[in-house]
Amino acid sequence: MNSLEQYVENWRPGPVVSTDLLGPQAAGNLAATLDLDHVPGAGEVLPALWHWVYFLDWPPTAALGTDGHPRDGHFMPPIPHRRRMFAGGRLEINEPLRLGEAATRHSEVVSTAVKSGKTSELMFVTVRHEFSQGGQLRMTEEQDLVYRSDPGSSTPFTRVTEPLAERTTPWAAEPATHPALLFRFSAVTANSHRIHYDAEYTCGVEGFPALVVHGPLLVLYMAELARAHSTRPIKNFRFRLTKPVFVGDAIRVQGTPAADGAAAELAVVTGSGTVHASAQAEYA
Repeated sequence: MNSLEQYVENWRPGPVVSTDLLGPQAAGNLAATLDLDHVPGAGEVLPALWHWVYFLDWPPTAALGTDGHPRDGHFMPPIPHRRRMFAGGRLEINEPLRLGEAATRHSEVVSTAVKSGKTSELMFVTVRHEFSQGGQLRMTEEQDLVYRSDPGSSTPFTRVTEPLAERTTPWAAEPATHPALLFRFSAVTANSHRIHYDAEYTCGVEGFPALVVHGPLLVLYMAELARAHSTRPIKNFRFRLTKPVFVGDAIRVQGTPAADGAAAELAVVTGSGTVHASAQAEYA
């Protein structure tokens, strides 16, 4: 039996159902964080992935671990010295959620697997969220999370320091990555993981060269680029996170639409083209 499997052999978390009123304030906070001009109001549709600022968990501060994450959680495997990575996900939108109305989220673990990584065992967990409004299923999201047990510093990461190469894609944006942005995004998503705001911990304990830019923020940048360049709403969005981005890194969010305009390939890159995140958007 693999070492991680001994901890999760009998781990079978049941589904969780939660409800949230999709008030416009949270959407407005996200719009301000992303420097967007239009703030959606009550009755308007919620853009793709903006539900990430709703259905938030706020555990007591005393319930947080040394890394800032909750020590325990319903969908967190009982692994000692647990470290979590957001690896990717998929979103299918039947009909967008609307602001100003209550919505229900049904969440459950749909798959788990323990695999051998380069330096340690990894546990892959996929959580499915189904969102309903007005008694109708509106959208389904699956998140792929990777866990490992690591009591000490992780393998040191290197960062890309070369300048961005010349733009080669039809769509592009170059948002700045600075500490205030990371702080604000942590706040709007209720994310207290210290790698996003505590440089001493980030470098000394987790082995990163600088504060880490949130993976979901990179994903939102890609989704927003796709949304900004089409009048058609996004119906499917798939994404992967492959390399961390660090505060101060020069990044380019880039996209290439399909010839018929029905889809787009997106990525977040640094330097001469190192890919840190990628996504595929399909329009309705």
